[in-house]
Amino acid sequence: MEEYPKVLNRLQAQCSKREYCSSDIFRKAMTAFDGERDQAGRLLKDLQDDGFVDDSRYAAAFAREKSRLSGWGPAKITYMLAGKGIDRKVIAEALKEIDLDEADRRMRSVLETKYKVLQGDPQEKFKLLKFGLTRGYEYEKIAPVVDDILKKNS
Repeated sequence: MEEYPKVLNRLQAQCSKREYCSSDIFRKAMTAFDGERDQAGRLLKDLQDDGFVDDSRYAAAFAREKSRLSGWGPAKITYMLAGKGIDRKVIAEALKEIDLDEADRRMRSVLETKYKVLQGDPQEKFKLLKFGLTRGYEYEKIAPVVDDILKKNS
């Protein structure tokens, strides 16, 4: 039982420095308690009750960061958050944090940068579309941008 306060303090310190989701903290707690689910669950609940862990806050921060800094689209952000066990409703709310105009500019910038590498490739259009899809953007948004980039550079 004396181990519990030590682990709690350590995880509180980690959560004070950056956002973590419930599944990440639960995994850390399981490791710290050698697989004792009850202890890990209790620790997670205590951290949630004290405001150290909040999946809504984590998802919103994740969506903003990945959209702005990594140039990810909504589909990839959704997939990654779902993989962390975040509820679909929480993900939908988090996606509202993304500035759509900024995301569209970022998508164009990412595609233009990739085009410079692909220029002259006989499959440049296909590869650009595929690249945009792997970045998490919808085909309906990518296709006109790719056509525009190719038209401007032909």
